[in-house]
Amino acid sequence: MIKNSFKCNFCKVCNGKGCISQLPGMGGVRENENFILNCSAWETVRNKNLDKVRKFLDLEPEFRIPSISIAPMTGATENIGFAHESDFYDAIIQAMHKVGVGLCIGDGYPDEKLKFGIQALQKIKVESPEAQTSVFIKPYSNEKIVERFEWAKDCVKIAGIDIDSYNILTMRNLVKLEKKSASQLIEIKNHVKIPFAIKGIFTKEDIQLVREVMPDIAYISNHGGRIDTRRGSTAEFLAKYGEEIKNYCGELWIDGGIRSPRDVATAMALGANCVLVGRPFASALCHGGPEELCGKVLELSLLKYGSTDS
Repeated sequence: MIKNSFKCNFCKVCNGKGCISQLPGMGGVRENENFILNCSAWETVRNKNLDKVRKFLDLEPEFRIPSISIAPMTGATENIGFAHESDFYDAIIQAMHKVGVGLCIGDGYPDEKLKFGIQALQKIKVESPEAQTSVFIKPYSNEKIVERFEWAKDCVKIAGIDIDSYNILTMRNLVKLEKKSASQLIEIKNHVKIPFAIKGIFTKEDIQLVREVMPDIAYISNHGGRIDTRRGSTAEFLAKYGEEIKNYCGELWIDGGIRSPRDVATAMALGANCVLVGRPFASALCHGGPEELCGKVLELSLLKYGSTDS
């Protein structure tokens, strides 16, 4: 039997400095530049917006787990180190569901990655049809995107397009992905009968896209530093443009470097409705199984945020 050979280095602090350029793997592009910036920027942004954060905490002193979701992750064998691709999806979705966070899947190459994720969500739907579930599809042709939404339609409540992943290094030369126009995204939005999300908002050009499409959810992300895009962090982008973006969508989601309850509070104080976490959840699952993974969720969602000091 093939054994798991996990690629995470299980650093004491997941800040992008222990897996430099490990891609495929847990790292990112340009020596983890944006991965590192994502993690470090929350403290800077928090210090610049202490009044907003403190006001938020005065109004919302308790944290609600449903405001956290697992970020869409695939590539369990090549990126995380599972022996079998299917093992990851069942394990992480089941554990996340037990603790009450949002459930999210993505797709990749080959198609079995998306199908394993769908199978994991279908099991949840049987026992908990009310569970918050979403799927994010990479920017294939619209015909192919519609096909994938059809596969998932019976087990998800939110359908999204991962617009920035046409630039992801690990997908190059494997499948044909394209940079989506507003008209193409509107076509997809009009097709789906559930809330529509655009993931990968990280440039001024993306903001214009959100303005034209008016999605139900705009999701700020730079793919955890794994795509070829401008230098910067999701935290600083939220602080600078979050208020504007909220004029053009129903909800604002964000991922990237969120590591503590203070980071969660900062994101929500600046307008985020949901924060999504990837690597720390995958790492906890690999290191200590479902029990450690559930503990990581609770660590991020302490009932009291405590001090805003970093």
